[in-house]
Amino acid sequence: MTVITSKQNPAVKELASLKEKKGRRERGTFLVEGDKMFLECAESGMEIVRIALLASKERIALSQSFLFQARLDENSVLFLGEDAFKAVSDEKTPQGILAEVKIPQAELVRPTKRCLLLDGVSDPSNVGAIIRTAAAAGYEELYLIDCADPYSPKSVRASMSGVFYCRLMRGSREEVLKTLEGVPILAADMDGESVFSFDAPETFCLAIGNEGNGLSEEVRRAARDVVAIPMDGRMESLNAAVSAGIMMYALAAQKIKKE
Repeated sequence: MTVITSKQNPAVKELASLKEKKGRRERGTFLVEGDKMFLECAESGMEIVRIALLASKERIALSQSFLFQARLDENSVLFLGEDAFKAVSDEKTPQGILAEVKIPQAELVRPTKRCLLLDGVSDPSNVGAIIRTAAAAGYEELYLIDCADPYSPKSVRASMSGVFYCRLMRGSREEVLKTLEGVPILAADMDGESVFSFDAPETFCLAIGNEGNGLSEEVRRAARDVVAIPMDGRMESLNAAVSAGIMMYALAAQKIKKE
């Protein structure tokens, strides 16, 4: 067994590059860290390219189990010394396991049921938190326009495995809106009808805008309806991920009542 100790090792530098958007784009992969996230990634069927383990007695002893879960052979595991592992990890307190995972190539296709459009959501933690709630609430098809990278370490961490179970489709505003032609778009905006009384159609796309500027004019024009969360007049707005979560569940509840 070879233990890589240098941060300048080519494999270490490749993995470390995945913390940046440029590296993810060039390699077509992203990082998944921690025992729970690794296990859920493997169970979801995502394509794991290789595993990196901290070269501790505990991790070495579990390496065969990790390889079995990831459906990989012994050539696909790297054992890293502490400094090398820290160079790759994006966690403050690394757990000693991370995986390089293939980014799914999801083409733009029409939704099959209720879905979500993120229009310029720029905070990776918000993107991840919205994906997490979307997976839980049954919005498994997401369209992303000019958003933070959903496969960045912060977003993946905030998604709490939701990124493994949602179809994330990215494209230009024109491409996404063309794909959604004929699908009722519900624009989330403070001036809309209360989401709690709104009569949602069977299939729809809920559009969530940028944290500071809201929805783009193009998406506003394409929207069939505008929905809002009633708030105390002393409060101006809610966090984008919180707003999206409330609206997703409120609209899903309307559909359940109809059934």
